[in-house]
Amino acid sequence: MNIKKNLDKLYIKYNKKEYVHPDPLEFLYNYRDIKDREIAGFVASSLAYGRVAQILNSVSGVLDKMGSSPYAFLKNSTLSSLKKTCVGFKHRFAADENLYAMLSGIKHVLEEYGSLYACFLKGVGKREETVLNGLEYFTGKMISGCCGKPGHLIPIVTKGSACKRLNLYLRWMVRKDDVDPGGWEKIPPSMLIIPLDVHMHRISRLIGFTERKQADMSTALEITSCFRKLAPEDPVKYDFALTRFGIRSDMSIDDLLTSIRREGINRLPQVDRCGRTSMIFRSGIQG
Repeated sequence: MNIKKNLDKLYIKYNKKEYVHPDPLEFLYNYRDIKDREIAGFVASSLAYGRVAQILNSVSGVLDKMGSSPYAFLKNSTLSSLKKTCVGFKHRFAADENLYAMLSGIKHVLEEYGSLYACFLKGVGKREETVLNGLEYFTGKMISGCCGKPGHLIPIVTKGSACKRLNLYLRWMVRKDDVDPGGWEKIPPSMLIIPLDVHMHRISRLIGFTERKQADMSTALEITSCFRKLAPEDPVKYDFALTRFGIRSDMSIDDLLTSIRREGINRLPQVDRCGRTSMIFRSGIQG
């Protein structure tokens, strides 16, 4: 059975809401209005690092203070009141001044463009293959409006990191299926970049999508190009299903690796699958 068929089996089996918890994505389901959901999503994705229990607690704490409409909250807040809202916040490396800077940057974008979506669209070229330039424009505008330093809550795209949390945010906002709520309809899923974390990097090396040891943007783009061969219109289609292993306590990354090896590893040389001569598997992931 080839790798696409096996990945499709994983997608059918695990790409369901019942497998979302624990994942910050679940907070987005509370907002029907896209202007609220895009803000809640940015907050949730920006804090998506560290222990999952801590992530959920931190995201919940911020969104609770913003009430039923994060959009109305930011539009109606003064910078002074916004700063008071953030007092006492702490999430691993991020303190209240970093949260205040990020929220003030979001507020600035809302005032200039009306929505985060409108700002992102401004930076996306029609002929571009990926969202990379859009991300650079979007985060640049947000950072320029920050009152203070957001730190790593808003990554600087030009530094070359994989920008996992930003690409995760775009997956939530652009894709629409049983799990991802979507809403940014003018951005095609074909432009998305895989949200590359340590688990996806490990899986991608095992199935021959990269030999690179550093999980940076170059690696993310290489892996995405390989997934695009399998799903040209939706290269991050399999991200949610694959990353359940390692996020959920009942689905470990070792379970996935065991299933990959179930039929044995049989590598075949293939030229230019990822723009170079590579080794890929005849037997892929078993569902």
